[in-house]
Amino acid sequence: MTLAALPLQLQGDGGAIGRFLAEANIPYAQLLGSVLSFFVTFLVVYIVGKVVLSSVVSRYLDRRGADEHAKKPLMKLVTVVVAFVAIAAGFRMAGFPNILQSLATIAAAGTLAIGFAMQDTISNFVAGIFIFTDRPFRINDWIEWDGHSGIVEDISFRVTRVRTFDNELLTVPNSQLTDGVIKNPVAKDKLRLQVPFGIGYDDDIQQATDIILEEAQAHDGIMDAPEPSVRLTELGDSAVVLKSRIWIANPSRADFVKTRGEYVTAVKKRFDEEGIDFPYPNRTLSGELSVAGMDRVVQSND
Repeated sequence: MTLAALPLQLQGDGGAIGRFLAEANIPYAQLLGSVLSFFVTFLVVYIVGKVVLSSVVSRYLDRRGADEHAKKPLMKLVTVVVAFVAIAAGFRMAGFPNILQSLATIAAAGTLAIGFAMQDTISNFVAGIFIFTDRPFRINDWIEWDGHSGIVEDISFRVTRVRTFDNELLTVPNSQLTDGVIKNPVAKDKLRLQVPFGIGYDDDIQQATDIILEEAQAHDGIMDAPEPSVRLTELGDSAVVLKSRIWIANPSRADFVKTRGEYVTAVKKRFDEEGIDFPYPNRTLSGELSVAGMDRVVQSND
């Protein structure tokens, strides 16, 4: 088959290399020029683009504080983009404008079809990018959403995997975590806990307040600054409610449960020693009991 017999879209002019070979009377100069132009251009654009763009993106992600698990998929995406640009540049330099137009048409049609077929996947993919850039949470963070809670174990572009406190693994589509409200109690360096204590109406409020504050100050896991505080928040049916506000540093779910449990236990012990009661609801039942049909009871002489 001669070069002229090739389809029009597969015929290139060989670019600058082809013209140089043609001037040197090299056989098949146009074909060789096209092949060499494509591969040389592809390699140059791919290597230079990957080095430059990867470096820029890597520095940007480092400034944003992205974790290693987040950088890997993003850098792969950069490689794919650079490779596509390198292929397009290679065809262009090889003198194949018709192929570029065909590829562009096919890519546009394919993108439209894929977009309709994979709306949910694309939505989760975009949500994953937002999670990587906005960083509402990270791996090992404790998060709560839509009545669920757990520790983040892995974040990908499509889903996030969360280990619940019952040791169940939830695979959550990223769009569910970006469309709603997410609570991240450990996003900052400290966490405030509010712990209510109920005392009887006959108990000394100031004495109970002092005990609650003393036990908070004595606990190693509770911060001194911000300092603990106690406020009377409710006069209930059977108790006066004093709410303690305390802060813990470097919080996690385990720290939160452990600190709260030890703190409440210590306060309960002191209340028992000082004679302060933890009251429980009292219910008073009133009324009368009547028995019908007593007038029909016949006394037996047996």
